[in-house]
Amino acid sequence: MLAQVEELMTSLVSAPDADPAVRIDRLRRMEELKGAIAAAQARETVAFKQTRVAEREAAGITGRRVTKGIGGEVALARRESPHRQSRLVGLAEALVGEMPHTMAALTAGAISEWRAMIVAKETACLSLAHRRVVDAELAGRIGSLSDQQLRAEAKSIGYRLDPYVIVNRAAQAEKDRHVSSKPVPDTMMNVTATLPVVHGATVMAALTHAADAARAGGDDRTRGQVMADTLVERVTGQTRADQTPVEIQVRISDQALFTDDAEPGWIPGYGPVPAPWLRDLLRRLDDQTKVWVRRFFTDPCTGLLSAVDPSKRIVDGILRRAIIFRDQWCRTPWCGAPIRHTDHVVAVSDGGDTAEANTQGLCEACNYIKEGPGWQARPGPGGAGESVTITTPTGHTYTSRPPPLPGTPPPETQLAQEPQTRPPRPHVIEIYRPIRYHIDYAA
Repeated sequence: MLAQVEELMTSLVSAPDADPAVRIDRLRRMEELKGAIAAAQARETVAFKQTRVAEREAAGITGRRVTKGIGGEVALARRESPHRQSRLVGLAEALVGEMPHTMAALTAGAISEWRAMIVAKETACLSLAHRRVVDAELAGRIGSLSDQQLRAEAKSIGYRLDPYVIVNRAAQAEKDRHVSSKPVPDTMMNVTATLPVVHGATVMAALTHAADAARAGGDDRTRGQVMADTLVERVTGQTRADQTPVEIQVRISDQALFTDDAEPGWIPGYGPVPAPWLRDLLRRLDDQTKVWVRRFFTDPCTGLLSAVDPSKRIVDGILRRAIIFRDQWCRTPWCGAPIRHTDHVVAVSDGGDTAEANTQGLCEACNYIKEGPGWQARPGPGGAGESVTITTPTGHTYTSRPPPLPGTPPPETQLAQEPQTRPPRPHVIEIYRPIRYHIDYAA
């Protein structure tokens, strides 16, 4: 089967003919092929889990450790974040064992994996018998419904079959209320609150009322701008959104900070930002804003973090600061979640040192996954700052490298230069400052 897949991948090249109708036919068939492959992945995932569980049970492993890390192996193989392991394995098990009609539609390429996920998600709280009823009632028309129609149909059938379990699900969902953030282009950030519908509607009504009142009073801001500013003001208790005192962290090379160098800076939790934007931000600070600088030194040849100046900071926690500064996001390949744990690559119990070369930043989920049976992690020859190699229980390896520090040329540029001719790297300066600005990021 692997040989067939590889042959198919090789054959998927654009033919020279230019007939638009033929190209549209190909696009449709390729979309159907993606669905069929997703179905095959689901079957392969379930078979893999069954085999792995049987092996562990035969080895005397019991309890939660029987399944620990299995989803992480599947996620890495699919180049997905291990944090999404439960989604990948859960969908596969639902399709293969509980939703035969949806699985048949996916196998035939009539729906995408995303559409199958919608049905699985909207029926997750139902009993197996009721889930199969929803699956059967949607059969034959699942491929003709839009995402919203499919979601509404699945919900409607579920409400009819068991309204009480849906009410219980809503009560459970209220416990999962939370606030999250993610960066968006142009040095902006989305802050999202998942709230009970009554609270969400109340928040929107209050912001809308504030915008209407401001506009009626001659405010020249748009409705959206007034609502955004009002949200920040009411959450922070400030009278103006641009006077909110919070601490953000900025990483930037000294050349980019003090000259017209274009090397981007970095704001943890957001990502890269243009150097001119950061310089302009610093120029606009008033006399009441506190600024301090801590120097992080990079090796002049490798560009790796080599030392940290602990001035202006107590010694406790300086290593954690350095690791978060270096890694920026969870080090597990394809994860990209915020760092929650600064973890030993080689455990202390196995002789690992508590040092920068043996420490990496991980999200909570990935840190727990790597503790599963058969998982192993090792730093590269130059330490964790150079690379970390993860070995899964099947023997597959995945290597992660931290992003280049500000002022560091990309790896291919480094390799193309002789050591004696490599230009010295600029020091990297990390700036911590309470700043009156609309990005709400707490250190």
